[in-house]
Amino acid sequence: MAEISAKIVNELRSKTGQGMMECKKMLAEANGDVEKAIELFRKKGVKSSLTERHASEGRVIGARSADGKTAAIVEINCNTDFTARAEPVQALAAKAAQALVANPAADVAALVAADITHVAQTTGENVRLGKTAVITNAAGKVGLYSYSITGKIGVIMSITGDPSDELIMDLGGHIAFSRPLALKREQIDPVLVAKEKEIAVEQAKATGKPQAIAEKIAEGKLGAFFKEKCLLDQDFFNAGKFKGSVEQLCKEKGCTLEQYFRLEVGQA
Repeated sequence: MAEISAKIVNELRSKTGQGMMECKKMLAEANGDVEKAIELFRKKGVKSSLTERHASEGRVIGARSADGKTAAIVEINCNTDFTARAEPVQALAAKAAQALVANPAADVAALVAADITHVAQTTGENVRLGKTAVITNAAGKVGLYSYSITGKIGVIMSITGDPSDELIMDLGGHIAFSRPLALKREQIDPVLVAKEKEIAVEQAKATGKPQAIAEKIAEGKLGAFFKEKCLLDQDFFNAGKFKGSVEQLCKEKGCTLEQYFRLEVGQA
């Protein structure tokens, strides 16, 4: 008879929502085969597994260390917005984020595996740990921003200098709203840049421009592309507060934005 480990018991629990003893018994009957155990559960009238239900809703929750040197954001997915707003999901996400703040190298999925199973069984939904991100800046400061209206967008930033809380909120709000692809131009996928340039060249040539002129026009369009997609190149989203690029805003405040992560529920 195959050994029935706690790991495969938890795997079956997370996939079926059944209790520990029921899962152990079914795994024993299936000789330790999780898929066969699921099939046996179905033959006994248990509904399709929780993991077959599309987990398109969720929340992004963040945490920051007391010294302002480390911050983390975590996405938790589930089936409905009603459950995403519930305390068990919020607590699960907060625990995962705090675990990353305490140890950025932690295997957070393993740390909260039992909690995920418990919340899935409690809610009857497919609850999953989604994307995670953590930033540490020993020499500077990290920022955390949460879009409180929906709870579905979180941003963390690494900033050198001494940014004010107001600047952190301004930068976080800009990143949440503007959806940059990268911090700097050189960080954008070169394949994407080459494709944009190729499209711009072909568009210019279609109007009768010769190759050399089309190339120059394409370079101009690439500049506009970078201004739209690169965070430091973007115009700050609140022109009533500051007119200029994000890089210029940071420079005026005596700070440098070094890194950021933006997580949104359901976004790659």
